[in-house]
Amino acid sequence: MKALIYEGPRVMNMREADIPEPKADELLVRVAYAGICGSELGGYLGHNSLRKPPLIMGHEFTGIVERAGSRALDWQPGDRVVVNPLATCGECSYCLSQREQLCESRALLGAHRPGAFAEYIAVPAGNALRLPDSISLEDGVLTEPLACAAHIGRLLQWKPQDRLLIYGAGPIGLFVLAAARMGGLQEIVIVDINEERLAIASAMGGQGAVAAEGEFDAAVDAVGASVTRQRCVEAVRSGGKVVFTGLHEADSLLPINDIIRREITCRGAFAYAPQDFTAALDWLEQGRVDLSSWMRVLPLEQGAAGFETLLGSPGGIAKILLKP
Repeated sequence: MKALIYEGPRVMNMREADIPEPKADELLVRVAYAGICGSELGGYLGHNSLRKPPLIMGHEFTGIVERAGSRALDWQPGDRVVVNPLATCGECSYCLSQREQLCESRALLGAHRPGAFAEYIAVPAGNALRLPDSISLEDGVLTEPLACAAHIGRLLQWKPQDRLLIYGAGPIGLFVLAAARMGGLQEIVIVDINEERLAIASAMGGQGAVAAEGEFDAAVDAVGASVTRQRCVEAVRSGGKVVFTGLHEADSLLPINDIIRREITCRGAFAYAPQDFTAALDWLEQGRVDLSSWMRVLPLEQGAAGFETLLGSPGGIAKILLKP
């Protein structure tokens, strides 16, 4: 099969690779579309410790079941699927308490094992969800990043009267905006330096801005830079909440004394639990989220160019999908 291989910082090439052999409890999936994630941009630059070359990246994807393992009895060739890419043990205290994303044995497709920037991928059958007929294979790719937003909303427990600040109008920031709108929030400010991305945020019902003004009940850092993390803390009221989800910089200095004296709640948000993934799929099925106007599809062979576009001047492109 053809696969896009990450071979070093800013080096991705098309190569021939063996078609994976699914285990008894796995599915062999023919990839339809695979999205480029912001965390993969860091990996492409050599800044992400999870992604070591040579590697087939890609964890946001849909496809068609090509073959089911002997114990994957619920699946047939031709079934349309979207896949939760976090494979977990299912037995630890985290898995048994519906916090599977914290499983110490978790393995991410596209990082710990080969991903979806290829013609085929082997996936745990228990991680596959049937894609409803009403959702296209293209739009189904958005389930994974939207699940991140569903998880953030669940952690924040936001209320309709809350004033929310989001740093970063990339896909995760935009999906947090969408999730907050579905939660009834009216005052949502999203900060970015990309004017085209701010236009997308405005079209989705947010208030696009190049700087935050006023006081907020909650803030989400979807960038992962020291400066945006600090500004989130500075922007919330006493007793407010901050969620850090961007993974750009590994370490940051924060105003800890201020956090203590104003009793600000700070927490991380990593990925999602299966319930968040299911919620995201339900939202897509209900037609409550639509980014199709701001998505672009490229052939897998142009994947490296897609990465460079997102790192350089993405303009009004919110998400690039690669099609084998």
